[in-house]
Amino acid sequence: MASAPASSLRQIQLAVSASIFRDGKILIVRRAKPPAKGLYSLPGGRVEFGETLHQALHREIREETALEVEIIGLAGWREILPAPGNNGHYLVLSFASRWIAGTPHLNDELDDFSWVAPAEISAFSTTEGLEDIIRAAENLLR
Repeated sequence: MASAPASSLRQIQLAVSASIFRDGKILIVRRAKPPAKGLYSLPGGRVEFGETLHQALHREIREETALEVEIIGLAGWREILPAPGNNGHYLVLSFASRWIAGTPHLNDELDDFSWVAPAEISAFSTTEGLEDIIRAAENLLR
């Protein structure tokens, strides 16, 4: 998720993310920029004015990873409050999805990715609540 423009730092930013499942594994990506720089998370970003949540999710996934996905449903949400190193206030709606096509090609917002079994997530430094969101997304796929 890119840093918010200075003019919007005092507004809540609506964002989306995706748990992308393929062959029993999930795609995690490492953030190269604040907020969450250096932590593994899910692909996603801010919803632009006039976009539906699904349009924003497809756009963000294409921009960040070049993947195409099928959106299954809303897996949960997370609120990120302003804190040192993170001046933005975000509401992130996280969706469960299935990989359809493509090979991950990361943009400059990300610097690493891995397809991992959901049970292996704890071996990575992740954003807060990631394991819970992935578990909820997994339940939607069953």
